[in-house]
Amino acid sequence: CYDLGCSLGAATLSMRHKISATNCKIIAVDNSTDMVSRCQKIIARDTAAIPVEFVCSDIQDINIHNASVVVLNFTLQFIPLADRDAFIDKIYNGLRPGGLLILSEKLMFTDARQQALQTEMHHAFKKAHGYSDMEISQKRASLENVLIPETFTQHKNRLLQSGFDNAEVWFQYFNFASLCALK
Repeated sequence: CYDLGCSLGAATLSMRHKISATNCKIIAVDNSTDMVSRCQKIIARDTAAIPVEFVCSDIQDINIHNASVVVLNFTLQFIPLADRDAFIDKIYNGLRPGGLLILSEKLMFTDARQQALQTEMHHAFKKAHGYSDMEISQKRASLENVLIPETFTQHKNRLLQSGFDNAEVWFQYFNFASLCALK
């Protein structure tokens, strides 16, 4: 199993507690040495038996081999658009038959009114959870031209073109969605 863009290890921990096979490990990858270090400390406190290998690297440089599961949580949106197809192809080719890609991303909507509504609701959610208008504005500015979202259709088409048998949304909250793609 691979957790590409592992951050503090939430997906890694979840997989550790749900895996019943004894002959597997999780490879947790992040390009931030600070995140990898913090993730290692969190995982070290966990009692699950599944081993975790930590790698500090650009996720695009990782060789994926014989994977049952690959988790890509909110990281594809930071990869240049021109590189995304090849990266998903690489993941597909590294999955074993029947393997699963869990892809979570911020979505963009083609309908301008829907996009405005989703953005407004997301900002209201942030305000309700203690973020100030200034913090919301600064976060938006810091991600502009760095986080490049795509539509659900663009994600699904990319997954199908890479060879996945199907790709469907299994969770969505405002303009954030998780897709499951099966090989």
